[in-house]
Amino acid sequence: MTTLLTNARLIDPEAGTDYRGWLAYDGGRILATGKEGAAPAPRVDQTFDCDGLCVAPGIVDIGVKVCEPGERHKESFKTAGLAAAAGGVTTIVTRPDTNPVIDTPETLEFVTRRAREVTPVRMHPMAALTKGLRGDEMTEIGFLQDAGAVAFTDTTRVVQNTKVLSRALTYARSLNALVIGHPQEPGLSAGSCITGGKFATLRGLPGVSPMAERMGLDRDIALLEMTGAKYHADQITTARALPALERAKKNGLDLTAGISIHHLTLNVLDIADYRTFFKVTPPLRDEEDRQAVIEAVASGLIDIVCSMHTPQDEESKRLPFEEAASGAVGLETLLPAAMRLYHAGQLDLPTLFRAMSLNPSKRLGLPSGRLSADAPADLVVFDPDAPFVLDRSRLNSKSKNTPFDGARMEGRVRATIVGGTFVYGAL
Repeated sequence: MTTLLTNARLIDPEAGTDYRGWLAYDGGRILATGKEGAAPAPRVDQTFDCDGLCVAPGIVDIGVKVCEPGERHKESFKTAGLAAAAGGVTTIVTRPDTNPVIDTPETLEFVTRRAREVTPVRMHPMAALTKGLRGDEMTEIGFLQDAGAVAFTDTTRVVQNTKVLSRALTYARSLNALVIGHPQEPGLSAGSCITGGKFATLRGLPGVSPMAERMGLDRDIALLEMTGAKYHADQITTARALPALERAKKNGLDLTAGISIHHLTLNVLDIADYRTFFKVTPPLRDEEDRQAVIEAVASGLIDIVCSMHTPQDEESKRLPFEEAASGAVGLETLLPAAMRLYHAGQLDLPTLFRAMSLNPSKRLGLPSGRLSADAPADLVVFDPDAPFVLDRSRLNSKSKNTPFDGARMEGRVRATIVGGTFVYGAL
């Protein structure tokens, strides 16, 4: 059935445009787009009037933790899929730090099959880079790639043995596999829960210098120069790491970088009341760092913005700040939090969706993230101006550990479309 979305504000991150027009799709694929009054829309089977709402490529979220198998009480594929659909996320790229770790083709095939059974959005799994995430022996990257792994990562656990990491990068290069690293110097980071500085001292919390991120990135860049591997830094959150990232890109290394929406919209002062929902990895940074990374996203130096969705149950969060688990859920808050940057005039909508949809798709070799003809009809329809107060109890995720609880936000998803099918909302 051919479908036409009319009277829409089309956000095209590939062309960098934002204009009033129409979009037609058929059989899960986009047929064409056109500007209002400039090109006649094709005849279709059904038409929806978007009434001026924004239509953009669905969000492709790298680094989503689904706690299945092992910890379904925190998050299951069913609840993660519902949360993603409600947040305009049409593709989730899942992490391997589950229990058990996704480090064999058998566990990878289990989670892939499970996701297909119950998840309304697309799912692509990442696999562990080293067995058990222990950092001492690399996994069977080739077999895992054949089983469907789109990238390899030990998530927030830094591979400390440089020889093991160099061998894994060399092997990954021979298979054209993407390795995702967490730039952090583990010795300096150990035992810390806040960015070091005067504020950390005043709060009596153990801090880590922002230089730990720079040092970790420098090591990984040196290994990339040696191995020539494809590499993505999951989170670059400090101003001090940006010059090294820029030099590495100019030198032609196959390197991209990402950042979580929490580090773009929050800073270290937000944990003043020791609220553990603001405890994330790496810790929230100073305001100067936040402004620097926003500029890096605007310029394209930082390529990808993600939710870094990390569910934690009440028992692991309702502890003293230093002892509480790190992480926050973000599938449903990624888009409205990103609208803070839009309404502040810091990032326009094509730039935001370049970072949230187009660039992650390109990095993983996926056809999504575009509004061009023959691209998948994976779309989000949203109102960037709709105000609301976030109530964490109404989130679809099983875990409710969001730092935005009670916050005034703008930007509501009206409909999410995956493969031409409405999986959330209606028009």
